[in-house]
Amino acid sequence: MRYLEITVPEGRRQAVLNILEDEAIEYVVSDETSGRGYTAVVRFPLPTRAVEPVLDRLRQAGVSDDAQVVVIDAETVISEEFTTLRDQYSQGGQRGARTSRQVLRTKAEEFTPPVSIYVVMLLISAVVATSGLLADSPAVVVGSMVIAPLLGPALAASVGIVTGDSALKATGFRYQAVGVAIVVLASIGLATLARLAGLEPAGVDIVVATELEERVSPNLFSIAVALGAGVAGILSLTRGFSEAIVGVMIAAALIPPAAAVGITVAWGMYGAALGAGVLVAVNLLSINLAALATLWIAGYRPQGLFEASPTRGPTYRYAAVFGVALLVLAAPLAGITLFDFQTTQLESSAEEEVASVLEEPQYEGLDARDVAVELDGNYPIQSADRITVTIAGSEPGPIPGLADRLSEAIGSPDDGPIVEVQYVVTEERDPVAET
Repeated sequence: MRYLEITVPEGRRQAVLNILEDEAIEYVVSDETSGRGYTAVVRFPLPTRAVEPVLDRLRQAGVSDDAQVVVIDAETVISEEFTTLRDQYSQGGQRGARTSRQVLRTKAEEFTPPVSIYVVMLLISAVVATSGLLADSPAVVVGSMVIAPLLGPALAASVGIVTGDSALKATGFRYQAVGVAIVVLASIGLATLARLAGLEPAGVDIVVATELEERVSPNLFSIAVALGAGVAGILSLTRGFSEAIVGVMIAAALIPPAAAVGITVAWGMYGAALGAGVLVAVNLLSINLAALATLWIAGYRPQGLFEASPTRGPTYRYAAVFGVALLVLAAPLAGITLFDFQTTQLESSAEEEVASVLEEPQYEGLDARDVAVELDGNYPIQSADRITVTIAGSEPGPIPGLADRLSEAIGSPDDGPIVEVQYVVTEERDPVAET
């Protein structure tokens, strides 16, 4: 429920009262004697769903252009007429509480912090995320998501587009671009210092040694997180769900990948940096597209019937730009996803063939301990470099012809992955003999 207070300009008093009477709204009128061009102050409770249509009617009547409108949350209203009004605005018997368009703009602005606070919090988040990735600590990486103030900026652009608020739209896009740049630059600086200080050993593949692999070689499933974050973010603004939890979800889609870009740039791994950069761009597009679609489907429009058409065009154009760009950037992610499936299939097939070969009589006493497909490390789109088969047996040394036999069984062509056989000597202890 909401409680509205409208300061009515001179000459508009009767128009306001006529609209309230027509809507069967209980109201209280007080004369305004400040001499500032206002004639009355009207106060009345409204169901949440009724705020938007009532304010639209006031604006169409030319009232709210010069009037001051204050919308306040109300705990409860005890009135039979209010109950009737609430039932009138309920949809399908449900007393839902969709946030009005006017309040939605205000909430989006409130969740967008001042520039100074935004920059400082993102710098802290970037430092924590970079440290967590370098230390291979999931808990620290999660901590960086909690403190990142990304909810407002991630949603402000979409709210501005569908409501026709150019200033809010520009603020949202600007904050998003600046935020990603801050995290990337801060991560480059910190990772460079860590590398020069020898905090990470030289000669080690930093991607394999840390939590970076899934972020520098992302697949299509990565998009699901960002799409869900965009939808959940809008629902948190419009339906009153927990904004803090949704903010963490949005940060999860942006902060670690952006930090991964900085780390891989500092290590000179520009292919990996490209993969992480594509993931950042895809997640940004996904969040904005999902938020825009959710708002439009929920029925949020600019005020007045005559404004819906001019804003429908820009909304469609932005949605088309987001969608086309997302499809283009998602193409390499689709290739990585396909390769992941092929790698899994290759490993499973190799395991079956190795087990079949070791069942042959001449290899009695040998056991396959592990079959692994190793990649070439050419991020972001890798290829299978070798298939490593670990064989356990009681006799030391290689088994003549076994590597060729395994390669033939697995079906590895000359230009395909190399089949490498590693031997592990095993010895069993007989407790009975010792006693």
